Amino acid sequence: MPSYHVGTTTSAAPGTVWRLLIDGRSWPRWSSGLDELVETRSSGLDPEGRDGVGAVRAFRTGRTVAAERLVELVENRSMTYEDVVNPALRDYRAEIQLEPNADGGTAISWRGSWRARPGVGWLMPFILPGVMQRMADDLSAYAAQVDREESR
Repeated sequence: MPSYHVGTTTSAAPGTVWRLLIDGRSWPRWSSGLDELVETRSSGLDPEGRDGVGAVRAFRTGRTVAAERLVELVENRSMTYEDVVNPALRDYRAEIQLEPNADGGTAISWRGSWRARPGVGWLMPFILPGVMQRMADDLSAYAAQVDREESR
């Protein structure tokens, strides 16, 4: 089963990173790879931005919409999600782990595994690690910016 494991660090506190992760509406703001959250194809979104286990978040990138369900949350520590709809992958499962640093920042570890669907699925082991590293880097940079703005 193909997989990836990417990571980065941010000067933002784990609580700041966590708030961004559990708010599906924030993902297109901080991710250069997502165009929008498709609310009409999502379910269980929290109006206060605290999506819980069972929430389905559908994201559009270009013309493609993929939906993921939150399956496990450990506040300020980890988020696990699985695919609901994905045209290129099946049995996709990913976990994002947050570890506080001694300096008050956060180490972000993002790992996932999947099975390829026929067609473009064979390309995913070559593409997905880079895409997910960019997602982690985008999250890191945006969280640091939010943390700086909130500390003013």
